Amino acid sequence: MNLLILGIDDAGRGPVIGPMVLAGCLIRENAQKELKKLGVKDSKQLTPRRREFLEKQIRKLAEKVAAVKISPKTIDQSQEKGIKLNEVEAIACAKIINKLNDGKEKIKVFLDCPSSSLRKWSELLRTKIKNLANLEIYCEHKADKNHVSVSAASIIAKCIREREMKKLKEKYGEEMGSGYPSDPLTISFLEKKGRKYKDKGIFRKSWITWQRANAKAVQKKLF
Repeated sequence: MNLLILGIDDAGRGPVIGPMVLAGCLIRENAQKELKKLGVKDSKQLTPRRREFLEKQIRKLAEKVAAVKISPKTIDQSQEKGIKLNEVEAIACAKIINKLNDGKEKIKVFLDCPSSSLRKWSELLRTKIKNLANLEIYCEHKADKNHVSVSAASIIAKCIREREMKKLKEKYGEEMGSGYPSDPLTISFLEKKGRKYKDKGIFRKSWITWQRANAKAVQKKLF
């Protein structure tokens, strides 16, 4: 029997600029060989150009694809309410599952678990899913390396986030960099333009990176 497999992964958990994206890739079991032949693997191991090429091929081979974009504002509001990012991600993953699962066939679901506790996060995820009857759910660490369906989802999520970042750069300047705290360009952008664009909804203000850069900018202004 040619089973359905659903891989789910995220892109952009850590950045201080831009959205976090979750993607789900629903494929037939026999499509896995084709994806492996194409060289589908964890998106972090691929160049942007290769990811873009593979995204098109993945969408052709997939039965269905779904994605959820989580804005910086949503992340900040969740933090204010005491909802941690792991729970935000569980809710988004459940939305993808609910959207792609019509309940007609058995589906094996593989997810790259963001939490150190596989059991707790898996239990949380299950509380958000509407129909569990036809699902086998596997939450794993490094699922994006171990399952080609999750690798495919990681590529789709990464491509969507990169397109979102491209839009932001066109509007606010290329100097914002990748949006990650480890990027010197991003930190420089936060310190120079953070206050100017603070109400544009592009920064995760609940992140310590934003708070430090903002405090530094205020100090400079005072002195």
